[in-house]
Amino acid sequence: MGSSETDETLESHGTEIGKRTNSLTRLREWFLVDGDRLFVAALVSVAVFVLFLVMNEIGFIAFTNGDSITRLAGGMIAGTFSLVTLVVSINQLILSQEFASAGDAREQLEGVMRFRDDVAETANVPASPASPTRLLELLVESINHHAARLDDAVSSYDDEGRALIDKYTNSIEESTERINDTLEHTTFGTFRAVSAAVGYDTAWQLYVAKHLRGRYGDSLPDDAVDALDDLIGTLQLFNTTREHFKTTYLQRELTRFSQLTIYCGVPAILAAMTIGFIYADLAGPTISAVYLPFVVSALIAVVITPLSLLVAYILRTATVTRRTASVGPMLPQKDPDAGPFSVSYDDE
Repeated sequence: MGSSETDETLESHGTEIGKRTNSLTRLREWFLVDGDRLFVAALVSVAVFVLFLVMNEIGFIAFTNGDSITRLAGGMIAGTFSLVTLVVSINQLILSQEFASAGDAREQLEGVMRFRDDVAETANVPASPASPTRLLELLVESINHHAARLDDAVSSYDDEGRALIDKYTNSIEESTERINDTLEHTTFGTFRAVSAAVGYDTAWQLYVAKHLRGRYGDSLPDDAVDALDDLIGTLQLFNTTREHFKTTYLQRELTRFSQLTIYCGVPAILAAMTIGFIYADLAGPTISAVYLPFVVSALIAVVITPLSLLVAYILRTATVTRRTASVGPMLPQKDPDAGPFSVSYDDE
C-alpha cells in the first residue's frame, strides 16, 4: 500500500444506521425501522381515510353508486380472508422453527453456552450477562478496549501504516460511543437495541482489521498484533451475537404481527360487510349523503387495518434483513473503487 492511500478517509461503507444527516433521512428511518409499528400502521390507515375524503371532495370519486361500492365490499372481504390466511401460514412457519427433539434442544443449548463462555473469556469477566442488551454493551466495551490497546501499542510505531491505524481506532471509538449511548437507555423488548446492533458496522471494521493484520502483521510490535487479534475475535463475536439477537427479535416481531392481524381481521371483515349492508337497500344508501363519505371512508380505513399492519411490520423486517444480508467482512453495498485499500494478486 502506497503512502498516498493513508491520506484517504477511512469512511464506513456498511450500515451505520446511527448516522443521519437531515430531517428527511431521520423521518425515513423512523418510518422504516425506528417507529412503533402500531403507530405506523395507524398512520397508514388514517392516511387512507383522509385520502378518500380528499378525493371525494375534489370530485375524483363518489360514494353514490351502490353497485360499485357493493362489489368493492365483496372484494375487500375476499382480500381480508386471503391476507389472514397468509398470516396464519407465516405463523405456522415460525412455529415450525420452535419444534425440536431432545437431542436438537441439547445441541442448541450447548452451542449457546459455548458462545457465552467465549464472550466471558474475551471480555475477561466471570460470566457473560444474562440480558441481551447488557451482553451487547459488554462486547462494545471490549471492542473499544482492544482498539485503545492497539492505538497505544502503535504510539511509537514509525511506519506508513500508523496514520491509517490511528484513523481506524478513532472511527471505532466514535462508533462504540454512539451505540453505547443507545444501549444504555434501552431494553431488549424494544427495537432500539436491535436497531443499534444492526447499525454498528462490524463488517467494515472487521474488513479493515483483517487487512491491517495481513499487511502489517510482520512489522507491528507484538502488543499491537495481540490487540489486533483480540479485536478481530471480539468483532466476530459481536457479529454472531447480533445475528442471534436479530433472529430472535424478528421471530417475536412476526409472531406479534400474526396475533395483531388475527385480532384486526374480524373487525376488518365486519367493516367490509357493513359497507355492503349500507348500500343493500333498493332505495339507496341508508345513511344521509352528507355523512356517507365519512362513514364509508372510516369503514375502509378499518378494512385495510390488516394491510397497514403488514406494511408496517414487513417494512421493518425487510429493511433489517437487507442491511444485514451479509455476514462478516463481505460488503455488497461497497463501491468497488471506494475505500483506502488497493489490492491485487500477489500484492506486496
